[in-house]
Amino acid sequence: VQLLLVPFLTSLLGAAQYLMQDAALMSYMDRRFLSLEKRLEKCNQDILDYVDEFRDFSKMALSRLAGLNSYKAEVKSEVQNLLTRIERAQRDIDYFGSVTDSNPCVEVHEDLVKQQLLEEAEEQKKLKFMLNASCDHMLAGIKSLKIVKKTGDKHGSWMKDPGKKHTKIYLLNGSVNNVILEFANIMTFMENNHTLPARRVTLPFPWEGTGHVIYQGFLFYHRYGSLSEIIKFNIQSRKVADQMLLPGAGRIPAYQLSPHTKIDLAIDEHGLWAIHAEPETGGNVVITKINHITMAVEHTWDTPCSSKGAEAAFMACNTLYVVHNSPSGGSSRIRCVYDVLGAVNAHETPALHFPKRQGSHSTIHYNPKEKQLFAWGDGSQIVYKLHTQQK
Repeated sequence: VQLLLVPFLTSLLGAAQYLMQDAALMSYMDRRFLSLEKRLEKCNQDILDYVDEFRDFSKMALSRLAGLNSYKAEVKSEVQNLLTRIERAQRDIDYFGSVTDSNPCVEVHEDLVKQQLLEEAEEQKKLKFMLNASCDHMLAGIKSLKIVKKTGDKHGSWMKDPGKKHTKIYLLNGSVNNVILEFANIMTFMENNHTLPARRVTLPFPWEGTGHVIYQGFLFYHRYGSLSEIIKFNIQSRKVADQMLLPGAGRIPAYQLSPHTKIDLAIDEHGLWAIHAEPETGGNVVITKINHITMAVEHTWDTPCSSKGAEAAFMACNTLYVVHNSPSGGSSRIRCVYDVLGAVNAHETPALHFPKRQGSHSTIHYNPKEKQLFAWGDGSQIVYKLHTQQK
């Protein structure tokens, strides 16, 4: 028996030792697998963190790229202003440097006056050529009004593109918004049912105020949050076509009674204008002719028209008409007229009253194609028919 048991016990002991070694191996393998799982989880979490960081970096990069156009326009405007100042300073330096004694001083002064007169005459010729002096009518009265519809907030703007074959009506509700409502025509706009809903056009940047205009398929508006940035937006492609900075504008309201509007854009027979006020002019209205294609300033005029007591203004045939009212709202009237070519004597122009209506205007825009005013008054969309005469 002893001879049989000893080998059996020895074999059994070996098997037990083998099993213990196998269990230790399994325990070791389990620990390795757990370690690998933890490392894989950490690696996966690190990857997710890197993805989040890269996503944040991409957003920041896209945001900065979007701002490059704005910076470009700002730098362009600053460079243009700097060149203008350098030219003025150079002319002053040349003049003072030529002064040696009293007699030459008188001669230089006379020559300078002659030169300035010649330059002014040449400038007037250029302006008449640029503005096409064949536009010779002026506003003589406001014949009638029609309230087309009453919809929207107290402040807003509505208009029709004065370009050829444009029948669509556009409504821009509020003094800060980024959605345009486009109607097929005036009849669709006047309908109260919703069987033909308006087309909604969303802008990439919201507008500020109510001084925007639509001209030849483009919306021109003052960008909200900027001092004087004007956006040119293609309504059909829904993309920003161009932008510019208007020097001197945006610091004070264009009109005392419409503080939400800092830059009021206007369209007349000769294209795009900007109306605003500056502290340097004592709050008087300043008008600027803008090339709507290149978005470049063509000329600027300081007018004697005060923005105090004014609620709106519009351009018609190279002439500014400033509309005044009382702070509580009353009878609107045109109290200041300024023709950029001097063809209208503002002192001989009588005050023109808007008929049969008490209230205030948020916007008054002239449509040169239909020779009518499109106005927004206390949430109502109004059309004023005009009476004109030769300048």
